[in-house]
Amino acid sequence: MSSTPSCLLGTAGITPELPSDPVDIRLVVTDMDGTLLDGDGRIPGGLWPLLDELRRRGVLFSPASGRQYATLARQFAGTADGMVFVAENGTYVVRDGVELGSDPLDAAVARRVVATTRRLAAEGADVGAVLCGKRSAYVERTDAAFLAEAKRYYTLLETVDDLTAVDDEFLKVALFDFGPVERTTAPALKPFTETHQVVVSGEHWVDIMNATATKGAALRRLQYELGITPAQTVVFGDYLNDLEMLDAAEWSFAMANAHPDVIRRARHLAPRNTENGVLRTIGRLLHLPAS
Repeated sequence: MSSTPSCLLGTAGITPELPSDPVDIRLVVTDMDGTLLDGDGRIPGGLWPLLDELRRRGVLFSPASGRQYATLARQFAGTADGMVFVAENGTYVVRDGVELGSDPLDAAVARRVVATTRRLAAEGADVGAVLCGKRSAYVERTDAAFLAEAKRYYTLLETVDDLTAVDDEFLKVALFDFGPVERTTAPALKPFTETHQVVVSGEHWVDIMNATATKGAALRRLQYELGITPAQTVVFGDYLNDLEMLDAAEWSFAMANAHPDVIRRARHLAPRNTENGVLRTIGRLLHLPAS
């Protein structure tokens, strides 16, 4: 894999290195925040007719996000039939309401992460934990500012008195830090890195999951089950939780607004999410008429 992605022609188009003929694509996988979603966190209106065209061509579209499955299903309500959702950073994969695979987190580990979060808060960090289960997500921090951030990503969210007493099958623990998470909360989670994934999924979010749980691992299982090759797969991402996913596709695109490590890892560069980069790139690859 090239260490330097090909460059875009500013905001005018995709890389000139893309092939002149349509590409044999069978699977399109895209991150949501900072990738598919626009600057206001909305799905661009042009996606809906594009999804119809992808279905007509036999191309499967799959959102892959740190977001909760219920949140993704709500965002794509009315058009989700047959769509595969890679939710909770790859720990939960669902199609038509049926679980295709999951990678549950041991409850004892989840309790240790909660205890670490409480300690950080007691020491002055402005941080809170979201315990992500299959039935719902759970929080014990109840101030309006924190709940507003959590509700952006978790449609099913319950407030409880004690996270360590919750009875569910857990997928991950997500920590939100009002400060830059790479400088504050993430370093405090270093002891977990010896046995688990500690993934910075945004400027303020860090997720703790099983070592085997990544978006990339979920994507590779999906490719195997569907008989789709990396050469037939297009992936878009912008942050560190997308790195392994990029490795699973020959058509890997970092957004122009992506984290520097993501840009270095991808084969190609797509326009920014605020410039409809995902839609424009798919259109270019499949030679769709410009809208």
